Amino acid sequence: MVNRILVTGGAGFIGSNLCEALLKQGHFVRCLDNFATGKITNLLSLIEQYPSSFQLIVGDIRKLEDCQKAVEDMEYVLHEAALGSVPRSINDPITTNRVNIDGFLNMLVASRDAGVKRFIFAASSSTYGDSPTLPKVEDVIGKPLSPYAITKYVDELYADVFARTYGMEYIGLRYFNVFGRRQDPHGAYAAVIPLFVKKFMAYESPVINGDGEYSRDFTYIDNVIQMNMLSLSTENQAAVNQIYNTAYGERTTLNQLIGYLKEYLGEFDSAIKDLKILHGPNRAGDIPHSLANIDKACKLLGYDPKYNMKEGLKEAVKWYWKNL
Repeated sequence: MVNRILVTGGAGFIGSNLCEALLKQGHFVRCLDNFATGKITNLLSLIEQYPSSFQLIVGDIRKLEDCQKAVEDMEYVLHEAALGSVPRSINDPITTNRVNIDGFLNMLVASRDAGVKRFIFAASSSTYGDSPTLPKVEDVIGKPLSPYAITKYVDELYADVFARTYGMEYIGLRYFNVFGRRQDPHGAYAAVIPLFVKKFMAYESPVINGDGEYSRDFTYIDNVIQMNMLSLSTENQAAVNQIYNTAYGERTTLNQLIGYLKEYLGEFDSAIKDLKILHGPNRAGDIPHSLANIDKACKLLGYDPKYNMKEGLKEAVKWYWKNL
């Protein structure tokens, strides 16, 4: 069955991968992006390959009229547009709030008014805040530790209120440190894996924040795509209007990550294995450890992630070696 699906932030890392996967399945896909962090290069092959089933709208979710134009005639929304990065939100909380809360609310209102069937959105593991519980279970959260974390939690609250008040259907996906092809290694707020890869490939020493024993549930992009597809297609009413951890369910320290990267990149260039590692101070707003319990997604959505961290990292490294 062909669906009409809007992907906001579709020129970004996760958004462009979702657009591609949906187009391969035969759906009509509309992308909304203002290119603040997304890149047109992520979409060029899609524009070329799918001239009749892919549409790009350049617009900003902070403008209600842009959101209204984007959702017109759409059946589903995958809302990926946001300003990511904890440090960015600490440096500029106002812009993060405007995009992640005002923009989110605009998209909810536009989707409600357009009669969208289901609104699926990128939530964040940052919502767990200072909760020490491991693994992270959806209904146990702490106090947010950054402006970014606040915005992502507010989004969850808004979605729930819209479901109760207006009868909308939503599914929120708390992404845990997503990585993979097309994740941008450049810029001040690059994520840790592409940043480390870029450093190694330039024969420079990466800097680990802290002693390297902080840990994360690094999640390969294809697992995230699977969760979005399941969220779109599920007919299980118990699965709707829920928040889900979107992860693999394993913990990797930054020191382990560095070791894997040296090993996998070293297969292309052995000199990388000898590069030294530098250490800096811990980063403000960072939680020490993150690990997801994915039982809820497995039970209600049938989630079955195919790539563990090391398998995903091998694929990502191959992509960076070819494309960087």
